[in-house]
Amino acid sequence: MISDVPHFWVFLCILPVIAFLYAGVGHGGASGYLALMSLFSFAPETMKPTALLLNLFVAGTSFCYYYRSGFFNGKLFLYFAVASIPMAYLGGAIDIDSSIYKVILGVLLIFAILKMLNVFGKEKAQIREIKIWQGALVGGLIGFFSGLVGIGGGIILSPVILLLHWGKMKEAAAVSALFIWVNSAAGLAGQFSNGIVLNSQSFLMVGLAVFGGFLGSYYGSRKMSSLGVRYMLVIVLVAASIKLIFV
Repeated sequence: MISDVPHFWVFLCILPVIAFLYAGVGHGGASGYLALMSLFSFAPETMKPTALLLNLFVAGTSFCYYYRSGFFNGKLFLYFAVASIPMAYLGGAIDIDSSIYKVILGVLLIFAILKMLNVFGKEKAQIREIKIWQGALVGGLIGFFSGLVGIGGGIILSPVILLLHWGKMKEAAAVSALFIWVNSAAGLAGQFSNGIVLNSQSFLMVGLAVFGGFLGSYYGSRKMSSLGVRYMLVIVLVAASIKLIFV
């Protein structure tokens, strides 16, 4: 049972804060949820489907706000999604050893840390036209690893969009939000094909994450998130990454 996790109620208090911060930049928050679950010693077989489920609701809420604000680029999304969806399903259907899973997740969390610190992925004035093969290659690779570890991939996709000048900041956020949603759905379908069953406490977590995601999406599509709280999230991500890779 998830509720048997030590200090579970502390976890529940922190969860909506993670959702708020990630939704504010168009992300579902799976890397943050996984980092938090790692710190609270959740079982790996619970972490992956739970994070994908939370992603569905938070990224969906985030996408709605960014779409209504006029930031969504459908063509850019389709170039990534055409390969990412089947690859996310494939990754979700693969059951890997827990020790390998933790190392891969720990490494991918570094992308989340760098994104939160704005180390890469700055917005540029000049936008380049993306080619179909570029979108399919990038989307397929991100989709596979997203399904494999239980993230939506937006924390990797949005910096790539900005680094390669394929879109502006909020356009990248809108595309990433829907990208996360479809990858999470595909990855979760792959999990279900392996007989994974969600715990009933997962839906309590969904309610809290949606609350945080609702607020984050509202403020993120209009304002910027607090830098102080963002740096606190970076500390959580760093601690989880170290724990996953070295402990």
